[in-house]
Amino acid sequence: MTDTASIIAENRRRYEELKAQGQGHAPLALPPPSVRGLPLDESAILHTETIPGGWYCTFELNAGEALRIGLDHGPSSVALVAWNAAETSERLNYADTVKVQWTAALQRGRVLFSDMGRVMLSLIEDSCGAHDTLVGGSNAASNAARYAGGPYRNTRDNLVLAALKAGLDRRDIPACVSFFAPVSVGAEGRFSWNEAGRRAGDFVDLRAELDLLVTLSNCPHPLDPNPDYAPNPVVVTRFRAPVAAADDLCRTATIEAVRGFENNAAIGF
Repeated sequence: MTDTASIIAENRRRYEELKAQGQGHAPLALPPPSVRGLPLDESAILHTETIPGGWYCTFELNAGEALRIGLDHGPSSVALVAWNAAETSERLNYADTVKVQWTAALQRGRVLFSDMGRVMLSLIEDSCGAHDTLVGGSNAASNAARYAGGPYRNTRDNLVLAALKAGLDRRDIPACVSFFAPVSVGAEGRFSWNEAGRRAGDFVDLRAELDLLVTLSNCPHPLDPNPDYAPNPVVVTRFRAPVAAADDLCRTATIEAVRGFENNAAIGF
């Protein structure tokens, strides 16, 4: 029988080899955060909507369009899930997003992958860089444990409602990514929250690389230490993104991103 320790050692060796290859292709440094207040081209704006604290909204987003999620009214956390509009069995996969880019940190120049190895969204602008790909969103139990005087709306229930309205079911809901959630992992593997990592005026621009159905939930993150349930409204603007150049960073930053965009082009839906 093969020794278990040898199997673990070989898997570890192979992991480190692949990691070195992937990180060796990646740029040594991604761009600095986008400047707060960066204006949008007014002629490119298609729709603007405000999501009240505790609520959610669903957008149909065509490839080449983008969403700006902005903390115009103060700090908040926004959970995101996405489906391929043409084939909703293809959905956001945050585990692959983390694994194939060799980092749990999302910032300008990174992409979000589907469970079919395709790129769903590109982070073309980002003033914050403090986003959570590990913890997930709130639910009824996490809210009840944290806030007195409830019940209060939570991300899980919001996503269930959004899925049902789109003709989907609970099993169709992928794990979410939470924007403006300054979660970090310490040396001992424990999560911590750094409120200084987000500020009023922060925003992120997400360019759709496929035709998508996107749901956003504006509820407090389960690790947010604020004892009060007080999410601020979030402004979401749908706009036509500038056409990606041949050297677009999101498309070229990693070997995995290059392959993801090749998969986008190879599969016709």
